[in-house]
Amino acid sequence: MVVHLFGASSSPSCANYALRKTAKDSEGLFDTEVINTVIRNFYVDDCLKSVKTVDDAVSLVNDLQKLLMKGGFRIAKWISNNRDVMMSIPVSERAKEVMDLDLDHDTLPMERALGVQWCVESDAFCFKIEVKEQPLTRRGILSIISSVFDPLGFLAPFVSRAKKILQNFSKLQLGWDDEIPENLAIQWNNWFSDLQKLSNFTIERCIKPVGFGMLCSVQLHHFADASEIGYGTVSYLRLENTIKETHCSFIMGKSRVTPLKQTTIPRLELTAATVAVRTDKMLKAELDIPIDESMFWTDSTTVLRYIGNETSRFQTFVSNRLAVIHEGSRPCEWHYINTKLNPADYASIGLSADEIIQHDYWIQAPDFLWAPAEQWPTTPPGILEGTTDVDPEVKACVRAAVANIQKPSDVMESVNNLLNYHSSWYTLRKSVAWILKIRKKLLRRIQQRSYKSGGDESSNVKVPSTHYNMGHISFQDLTEAETAILSYVQHQTFADELHTLADKHSYVTRSSCIRKLDPVLDKNDGLLHVGGRLHRASMPAESKHPIILPSNHHVSSLILRQIHHDLKHSDRNHTLAALRERYWLIHAPSAIRKLISKCTVCRRLGSKVGEQKMASLPEDRLIPNEPPFTRVGVDYFGPFEVKQKRSHVKRYGVTFTCLACRAVHIEVAASVH
Repeated sequence: MVVHLFGASSSPSCANYALRKTAKDSEGLFDTEVINTVIRNFYVDDCLKSVKTVDDAVSLVNDLQKLLMKGGFRIAKWISNNRDVMMSIPVSERAKEVMDLDLDHDTLPMERALGVQWCVESDAFCFKIEVKEQPLTRRGILSIISSVFDPLGFLAPFVSRAKKILQNFSKLQLGWDDEIPENLAIQWNNWFSDLQKLSNFTIERCIKPVGFGMLCSVQLHHFADASEIGYGTVSYLRLENTIKETHCSFIMGKSRVTPLKQTTIPRLELTAATVAVRTDKMLKAELDIPIDESMFWTDSTTVLRYIGNETSRFQTFVSNRLAVIHEGSRPCEWHYINTKLNPADYASIGLSADEIIQHDYWIQAPDFLWAPAEQWPTTPPGILEGTTDVDPEVKACVRAAVANIQKPSDVMESVNNLLNYHSSWYTLRKSVAWILKIRKKLLRRIQQRSYKSGGDESSNVKVPSTHYNMGHISFQDLTEAETAILSYVQHQTFADELHTLADKHSYVTRSSCIRKLDPVLDKNDGLLHVGGRLHRASMPAESKHPIILPSNHHVSSLILRQIHHDLKHSDRNHTLAALRERYWLIHAPSAIRKLISKCTVCRRLGSKVGEQKMASLPEDRLIPNEPPFTRVGVDYFGPFEVKQKRSHVKRYGVTFTCLACRAVHIEVAASVH
């Protein structure tokens, strides 16, 4: 193929890649602003861009056309809120809505900018509500709510009320096509009648007024709030110029209903704060204006205590959200605001269409943001003070104490519980390795303290300093842990044999179950090994004298299972050979056979292949008393080169097979047609 198919799943990705590749290949030939416009301001085949002056816009249009023409792209359908810019563009390159307009007198039309209605004449966003009639069911109501396209959250408090009504249907466990109750139908009809009023709602597109001048401070202010109905956030951009003039613009709002599972208000407040932090991260990446500072406002003192607390350990729900908040913000950026001044309160409780249109409760930033920072709300003294020990979200402090266990049975029970808890040989060794590592650290501290307390302070003797890495487990730690585990197992199973060999007896008693293995006690690791006569063999020492393991022990099963897994679930003989390279398990063949019989992977790989039962023979093969070749099957084979006079020709063999008696007849054919 030399082209990409139109309408394929990969088409948008390929088109976007080709567009970006064209821009990157033209770096150095065009201004950086033009290159960045192609990379950042294109969404598939739509380009949205704002510039400061008319000259910049005209120059950008010309440069974009030249740049994209290098990649074979013809960019057209231009439209602008400035008539001078539109006049500089040829009529054939303008959008259809403005081709036939008299730009000196006619009013500029409405346009869609990535799904949002844009009034070009007034340079404002608006909403054109055209809802098709839908039945009063969950399916119909969801369709109407989804038709309100509002990616920036201009109508978030209004839409949240409809979402809450839809959520009530789930509480009643109504089907998608069931009729809704009368009381909910009244609420829905009231909301739906308000929906038609949104055609009069507009919001200015420009976030920086014309002639505002040089900026000396750019701040993002995020407000978060939650209630029993829902939770949400709203973000404003605060600009301040060199003459201390201030302008605030609505940037984005979010509103979500509370989950069906009952959740505490502090948790919802913390979730709203998390949404505010994620919104801040997204806006910093998308806005072309450099942000000097981000500030977060909430009316929940509990959330502020959580964010400022860096010592307590919280429950999983709280700790996960605090991790997001601490990663995207600093505790000093969070501030307290009274609920009456918090605009995010409207996102949590909702607003009607009249309240959004007639009042500036939501779109307009709070009055204090327009004032100097000295007049902003401050946290009342003592409101963040207090202990969190009684807070259910704070995990209880666990104090570990060392108890002197007098009974040996209690010690054995604790160790057995540790061994039986693990289902993997590796994880068991790692757990024991950490225990031994901590034990060494504690013993070393005790020795150092006793050395310091017993020495003379006036002497010049220095206490030896040891540096012991507690950050990770080494191979030596795992080896020591394995030796400790096997030693415990052998002392638990072969106590008499170990006692006999420790008293320098050469042989164990006749009644021992491992007498035939000629066991010996290794002085290096203190473990029982197989004896034998292979001392001088050129083999690894661990293969000549493998470690003896008891049968029917959990540790033996873990070792055997680990070897079987490392060998990729090999057969019994291969597993047995690998086992005896280091260990000698009593009754190993039966233990391996038992392991393989219970292994899910081996049972799946070794199971019988499914067979399909053949269908009944056709009638043509079962009719008796007919002459041969009454019903036949035909097939060709070949070709064969045959010499005919002075030329070479192709000939094929034709096979006729009788379907009843299976007799075969062969003929010669000049072709397969």
